[in-house]
Amino acid sequence: MHKPWNIPNLPVYSLATYSNERKVNMNICTYVSAISMQPKFYAIAIYENTQTLENILVNPIAVLQLLHPTHISLVKKLGKISGLDFDKHKFLQEKGYLTCWEGLCVLKNTSARVLIKKETSLQTGDHYLHVFRTLKYQSYTAEYLDTQTLRDKRIIRA
Repeated sequence: MHKPWNIPNLPVYSLATYSNERKVNMNICTYVSAISMQPKFYAIAIYENTQTLENILVNPIAVLQLLHPTHISLVKKLGKISGLDFDKHKFLQEKGYLTCWEGLCVLKNTSARVLIKKETSLQTGDHYLHVFRTLKYQSYTAEYLDTQTLRDKRIIRA
């Protein structure tokens, strides 16, 4: 039987964060929740000792990207390898996965994008919980990558 936190089928996101040099790093995150209707806030948990966490500490602007099923091939590169050890910006640029949205590097062909700004954060175990305010959003399709698909493809455990 699944552990309680693995029972729900969740959307899969990539959080694009930016260094002071505006170099993008992307991770995979499923610990994401909308927590307020007006104004719209998101709670996002970011793993410790990662490039994503380092970036969000120096630059509060990020883009939450709801992944499309065609992004499944990126999950291992973006989620299993730290940006501290691997230049994700260079990898994504060389593979032709990047485009520009709101003046920032983001993934092409996402299901939706949300421009967010960090408001507050709290250390919570091996993750830091960040609350982000929504600045702008764009939806493209209702089809999205989910954790059940990742389980079915044996990318994550049940």
